[in-house]
Amino acid sequence: MNHHPDPVVTTAQGAVRGLRQDDGTAAFLNIPYATPPRGAGRFAPPQPHEPWDGIRDATMPGPNAPQSERKLGTVDMSPYFGAGWSRGEDYLTVNVWTPAAANGDLPVMVFVHGGGFVAGSTRSALYDGSAFARDGVVLVTLNYRLGISGFLDIPGAPANRGLLDVVAALRWVRENIAAFGGDPHKVTLFGQSAGATIVGGVLGTPEAGGLFRRAIVQSGSGLGAFTTEQAARVTKAAAEALGIEPHVGTFADIPDERLVEAASRLAGIDLRTDTHYDPLIGLSPFSLVLDTQPAESVAAGLSADIDLLIGTNTEEGNLYLVPVGMYATSTAEDVEDTAARSHPNPTRLVETYRKAHPEASFGELRSAIMGDALFGAGSWALAGAHAAHPQSATFAYEFAWRSPALDGELGATHAVELPFVFDLAQLPQLRGAGALLGPDQPPVELAARMHQTWVRFARDGHPGWDPYDTERRATMRIDAEWTQADDPRGQERRAWI
Repeated sequence: MNHHPDPVVTTAQGAVRGLRQDDGTAAFLNIPYATPPRGAGRFAPPQPHEPWDGIRDATMPGPNAPQSERKLGTVDMSPYFGAGWSRGEDYLTVNVWTPAAANGDLPVMVFVHGGGFVAGSTRSALYDGSAFARDGVVLVTLNYRLGISGFLDIPGAPANRGLLDVVAALRWVRENIAAFGGDPHKVTLFGQSAGATIVGGVLGTPEAGGLFRRAIVQSGSGLGAFTTEQAARVTKAAAEALGIEPHVGTFADIPDERLVEAASRLAGIDLRTDTHYDPLIGLSPFSLVLDTQPAESVAAGLSADIDLLIGTNTEEGNLYLVPVGMYATSTAEDVEDTAARSHPNPTRLVETYRKAHPEASFGELRSAIMGDALFGAGSWALAGAHAAHPQSATFAYEFAWRSPALDGELGATHAVELPFVFDLAQLPQLRGAGALLGPDQPPVELAARMHQTWVRFARDGHPGWDPYDTERRATMRIDAEWTQADDPRGQERRAWI
């Protein structure tokens, strides 16, 4: 018999009733932070949500951003992407997990999911914030606009609308989180993959100043934005796919189903220009659109007062090769092609990686170059830019634990650190030959330690190892054992400068 009634919290827009969980924490799901993006509103800046009367039920997951289902070959990514599109217009929402007896001064962590700027949501199993609440953190996850309505650069519409949604959610946190037990001045913004690139973008957004104190960038990039010239090519292709003129007025008339369908047909646009490479090497036609990369904005002093924890996984690129059968079959030509997509001097790049990994197969070399083109180079650039401003701390990590999934080939790939950060390595759907963590029992002590490290950084601004500076570049290598090294991948890092 449950003697504790479900908790009710009053926000600026109205009261919400959450769910008291067995461990004494409370969860509040599907609380709107911005008005539903309908019609032309899908291409406008986010607006505050209308107040409501009475108590809004916050015990059930809500709708998410329009998206198509994502599949990645033989690996089961459903705990990461969720089950696709859960329809409903009122999807600019947050989920909040909190220690039920919270008193208003707890650290707050706000998570931005990944999914290539076209998929993902707060409904995904991997983003359950219960462990954070259990450990004294108020954890917030958020949905943001994706694909064409979130990131297509459309004449007459503001750019980077999905990023503007994240800033709006941070404003909601500033205004409301004390009612859930959180300290609005102790907010850590963190994200993974596209979500981490968005966090980097927020670091370079002056309007977000003062809304958060710390940031964590997991496998993102401070060099991941398209130029307006590159973005215009995607806009032209999207307008052609829809048979409309590329203007906000014509996009406003198209239903979400057609936008999602058109977005899924935009793969393969060549975005290389005379001056710029495609920072996503053809993997996604959507990203931030900025003529100044976030790493350059941070180098110029933006977010110099924000503590930063930043890192990548050792074998990021494996996720894009192993599950689709392209890893084992990689040739010297594939390695050169990946290098040519990524770098002005591909021959030198391949030589550097060959020298750094003398025993590597073509698949390993291709994966290493791909991972650094997508995440490594842009993370090194952002870490170096931030560390050049000593008024706040920079910390670097590399996640090296190898998943035994897909016959041991998946390895320390993209996204594999997430179950450890959220202390969810025990989730049944992460276990199995084709599941993210593989068939064996995952190391629960690694999950406990990594999760506690993220909590400690949010609480104290220090993860427990030496700060990263532009000379030593101290980096914690996270595996069954944790070892700190100075500039652990210096050869490769220097190849991208």
